[in-house]
Amino acid sequence: MKTIGLVEDNPDNRLLVKVILEDQFDIIEYETGREALDGFKMNKPDLVLLDISLPEMDGPEVLQHMRADENLRGLPVIALTAHAMTGDREKYLAMGFNDYVTKPIVDEEILISTIDKWL
Repeated sequence: MKTIGLVEDNPDNRLLVKVILEDQFDIIEYETGREALDGFKMNKPDLVLLDISLPEMDGPEVLQHMRADENLRGLPVIALTAHAMTGDREKYLAMGFNDYVTKPIVDEEILISTIDKWL
């Protein structure tokens, strides 16, 4: 079973994603970007779902650290965000995210198909 690193500070959002995905993937949850970066070094996931708005270190900063790390650089990273204004998708893809899924997740098939595309 493939492993997904879920970086999300909101416990309700983590629970929702876990419930949607736990039958198909192993989910490792992280509440902060620093926690995730440390965890990825010990247990590298196959894909990362990364919230944009995190305390201490936001999603784009976490991604920047990942892309600078030789061991994490190639991981597919999907932005999981409530930032859903016109142009946000393009902005996050230009930052180096592989894909973009908006919250709240109302159609779980969008999340699953996006993950499947990158795995």
